[in-house]
Parts: sequence; structure tokens; C-alpha cells
Amino acid sequence: MAKIGMRFGEALIGEEPEIAHIDLIIGDKDGPAGTGFAFGLSHQTYGHTKLFAVLTPNLLVKPVTLLVPKVTIKNLNQAGLAFGSAQYAVAKAVADAVAEGIIPKDLVEDVVIICGVFIHPKAKDPDKVFRYNYEATKLALKRAMSREPSIDEILARKDEATHPLYKPTR
Repeated sequence: MAKIGMRFGEALIGEEPEIAHIDLIIGDKDGPAGTGFAFGLSHQTYGHTKLFAVLTPNLLVKPVTLLVPKVTIKNLNQAGLAFGSAQYAVAKAVADAVAEGIIPKDLVEDVVIICGVFIHPKAKDPDKVFRYNYEATKLALKRAMSREPSIDEILARKDEATHPLYKPTR
């Protein structure tokens, strides 16, 4: 059984209000990622129901993936987007990542994925929520598996990078 340790991926795709921001961990079932996965599923919190990524009910993806909503779900519209469009998008991205070799097929039984999913409270378009979450999940998986960005890229870009949600007041 090959070990990958614990790897991290992040991606921001799309436009508000359907914008998708994915933070994910992929790692060995018998390591810290597996422990976090089991803890996350067994410790549910109000408004942040964690669930498996499925392509359709009774068709779980592998590696088994836990969706963790990053915004409190307060109404049925948000629940529908989280448990429908976003759940399917993440599941499809994971399955496609395996099919394309981003995640080696021989690892799928030995690793788990924890996927933090942001759905803006004002999101309305299920097709955009699907598309943006699919693209963001796939990119985050690619980055995690290839260990991107490298420390050299981070250091080269750290002084020019700007954060889209931070607007200096001076």
C-alpha cells in the first residue's frame, strides 16, 4: 500500500454570488486525514451538516470524500445547492480526477478527502454552483496531488499578490 501522507489543495473559481471556494485535504485513511475524516462525519453541527460526495444516491465516489459546508446553511435553497449541485460537482470532480490519473486509481481505497465547500448565501443558479464547484474541486485536487504551489512560487509572488477580499484603507 503506497502512502501519500497528507496533502492540501485550494481553488477559487467563478463569480459571485455562485463563486466556489474549495479547501481540501487528501491523505491516508490510517493517518491524520483519516482521523479528521472520521471525526468530521461523526461530529455534526447545526447548519454545517457534513456528508459524503455521491454521484447519485447509492453511488459513493472513491476516494471517499466528505463535504464540509463552510457557510451556515439557513434555508432550503442553500440546502438544495449544497446537497445537490455542490455535492454532485465535488463527486464528479473526484471521479474525473481518478479517471484522468490526477489521483492514481490504485490509491482510492487507501486515502480519503475532506472538502470544505463555500456556497455564497445569495447563490441561486444551480448550474453555476455545479460548474464552479466542479472546476474548483478538480483544480484543488490537481494542486494537492502535485504539491502546488511550490515554495519557490510562493516566495516569488508573495510581495505582488493581492487578496480579492482585502481592500487596504490607506
